[in-house]
Amino acid sequence: MTEHGLILRTHAAQATLDEWKTRAFRLGEADCARLTASHLRRLGYHIKLPPARSYRTAKSAEAVLDKLGLASMVAALDALGFERIAPAAALVGDIIQMPSETGSERLAALTVALGNGRVVGWHPDAPDGAVVMQPHEMVAAWRVEPKGRAK
Repeated sequence: MTEHGLILRTHAAQATLDEWKTRAFRLGEADCARLTASHLRRLGYHIKLPPARSYRTAKSAEAVLDKLGLASMVAALDALGFERIAPAAALVGDIIQMPSETGSERLAALTVALGNGRVVGWHPDAPDGAVVMQPHEMVAAWRVEPKGRAK
């Protein structure tokens, strides 16, 4: 990992926080998939999501996964080729899965690592937007290396 790569990751993670911190969680508009996709785009990845508001419930989000041929959100990240890492090894800009509040095994609670053990994502006790959290439990993590220049 170069110093330049860490700077790109840091700028992308901060921009992700800035974009989502005032947007209340709403499936299909402001959710983990969209936060993660916007972050990955900042790091140079081409991520295509279903149109906004094409799902509004956990059941309709699972139907979108079925339509795309994906078993879960975790499978979607794996399909992108990101390396699985131990969550404790995550660097700023990596993706961390936390336990999901939806009750669905297929819909993951995805967050972006900010460094110093913190992540950005939605929490049920913070309804006004994505927040910086200190996770107590992490399920999985993926290393995300920047491709070219961060946006």
